[in-house]
Amino acid sequence: MLGKIVAFIFGSIVGSFLNVCIHRMPQNQSVVWPRSHCPNCKKRLPGYDNVPFFSFIALRGRCRYCREKISLRYPLVELITALAFVLFFGQYSLSYDFFVYTLFACLLIIAAFIDIKQRIIPDEISVGGMILGFIFSAIRGVNLNPLSFNFKPVFNSFLGIIVGGGIIWITGALFDLVYFKLLKRPPIQGETESMGGGDIKLLAMIGAFLGWQRALLTFFIAPFFGLIIGVINLLIKKDHTIPYGPFLALAALLSIFWANKIIGLLLFAR
Repeated sequence: MLGKIVAFIFGSIVGSFLNVCIHRMPQNQSVVWPRSHCPNCKKRLPGYDNVPFFSFIALRGRCRYCREKISLRYPLVELITALAFVLFFGQYSLSYDFFVYTLFACLLIIAAFIDIKQRIIPDEISVGGMILGFIFSAIRGVNLNPLSFNFKPVFNSFLGIIVGGGIIWITGALFDLVYFKLLKRPPIQGETESMGGGDIKLLAMIGAFLGWQRALLTFFIAPFFGLIIGVINLLIKKDHTIPYGPFLALAALLSIFWANKIIGLLLFAR
């Protein structure tokens, strides 16, 4: 129990940093300098205004200086990150997998929340994460057999990159060919591609961390979440477009914990 409490606290602190990344990366700003400040009045925030959850509650969701509202995204990201740390700690304890998967979750959280607001996924996250996932797989190959290098994790990661990025690119290209070329339908709200390059690289990153099997599972699970939100978005906002990164991120996290159960249910259903 104590370990999970520590994991929650540490995860919330990490989540506070992820908020900085989510705010600054789309603006090509450093995530290290300058120190945390109010996006509205630019006033530097003291440490006691950066305590996860408690500062937001104590300030009643407003900046101490200019009284501008603080986005609910800040405590939400902190909570999601903290819960992810607790889940991974409960599953893997303080193991190599815990550190790899918590880093992976952090990358997914940044990508998802940037995509929600900006409709982009920075290459620093997707391509950088792709490289990290491959490196971690290589390290895993050493850990599995210290006396001789095990190529299976590296090969699985490499296939994950190819399959993950390839399947979503092929799907988008085929849809665009049928929808725009054969059916000669006009682009929706100026969109010329059904799948953006950011989504392709994000699923390739997911494949680098999780391997080709779970990348495929992520690809097939994500549309179910997207369909639900897409229908709600269409009915309420009359908007046909939705950011797809959050659904890929959610499906990837689900596949870490429940891949075998989901596959078993699918096979049973058949």
